[in-house]
Amino acid sequence: MGAKMAEISKEAGIYPKEALARVKTSDHSVLVGLPKENELQEKRVVLTPEAVALLVNNNQRVMVESGAGKPSKFTDKEYADAGAKVVYSAKEAFEAEVVLKVEPPSEEEIDYMKPGSCLISALQLGKQSADYIHTLNRKKITAVSFEHLEDKVGGMPVVRAMSEIAGSTVMLIAAEYLSSSKSGGKGLILGGITGVPPTNVVIIGAGTVAEYAARTGLGLGANIKIFDNHLYKLRRVKQLLGQQVYTSTIDNYTLGEALKEADVVIGALRAEKGRAKVVVSEEMVSAMMPGSIMIDVSIDQGGCFETSRMTTHDHPVFTLYDVIHYCVPNIASRVCRTASVSLSNIFTPILLQMADHGGAEEMIFNYKWFMKGVYTYRGSLTNAHLARKFQMNHKELQLLLAARY
Repeated sequence: MGAKMAEISKEAGIYPKEALARVKTSDHSVLVGLPKENELQEKRVVLTPEAVALLVNNNQRVMVESGAGKPSKFTDKEYADAGAKVVYSAKEAFEAEVVLKVEPPSEEEIDYMKPGSCLISALQLGKQSADYIHTLNRKKITAVSFEHLEDKVGGMPVVRAMSEIAGSTVMLIAAEYLSSSKSGGKGLILGGITGVPPTNVVIIGAGTVAEYAARTGLGLGANIKIFDNHLYKLRRVKQLLGQQVYTSTIDNYTLGEALKEADVVIGALRAEKGRAKVVVSEEMVSAMMPGSIMIDVSIDQGGCFETSRMTTHDHPVFTLYDVIHYCVPNIASRVCRTASVSLSNIFTPILLQMADHGGAEEMIFNYKWFMKGVYTYRGSLTNAHLARKFQMNHKELQLLLAARY
């Protein structure tokens, strides 16, 4: 009878929950640490309780610092029920074999880490110094950055996911400030209604942020103009949007004229050679309509508006030339639960693969796409761009691995 019921359940597509949770059992148990984020701006967490349960069911161990998931509305109890060990000091969480963190750790936090362990976090190049690299190398930490990590097809999964979130969110931010006359906005609805002209949105950059911002804006009924100096990016974004939108290369006259009519301007240029290019001058901003809003998504890489200066989630805007500027660097943290689930979906399979191969070092040796994210390895800087920026020596990671194996 039991066998017959099992057969019927299988045919009907009904499986026990445990069967779905368990993917593959590894002989090697990786200890993963999830410390609490100390930056006031950062509310994301890299693993959700559901991801922790999947790792634990596959013979992995997870330590979560108490309160790590609280900003994203994940409780210590949820993590404990998922099988994690909840610890009450950052030192314990940082003593794991693999440490997962959104913000790059401070030098004090790096000192907590065990020599030879692995750090997976954002690098945030704009705020780093040579001392940060030296601190990692003194502890012989293998560091993997979100910004450089690739997937099997050469994409950048974390950058892509956070850009999708930022692109979708910037239009909601723009709608909030544009409609609020209290904060200096025009009192306009973002988009348009019958008999009322649509709002004009200028997007500078034609990458993922631009794609999702344009998609959201078009859905609301806004008039979209996209500027970029790479024609292939402009063609790509038009194809992805599936409809005709105004596109142009960046020149001062054409962009300046578009800015004069813009209600919303989104700066979404990717950094080249470590810094985003400033394409909107102070003179252009001064000629814009009062009550317009500018959102500089590139601010964490220096910004692409000359008038930009970094702001926070607590004080997100300032006004210059009667134009509202929103320059918060980690926009994805504004929707921290969505961002946390997205990060968790990226890193859970990576951690399972890491365990299957026996640890972070074997992961680097076996997968070139993972290797691309490594910038320090066992006491050596391995990223040529960082070496040039900080005027440090670097060693090719492949040569270090060849010598070791």
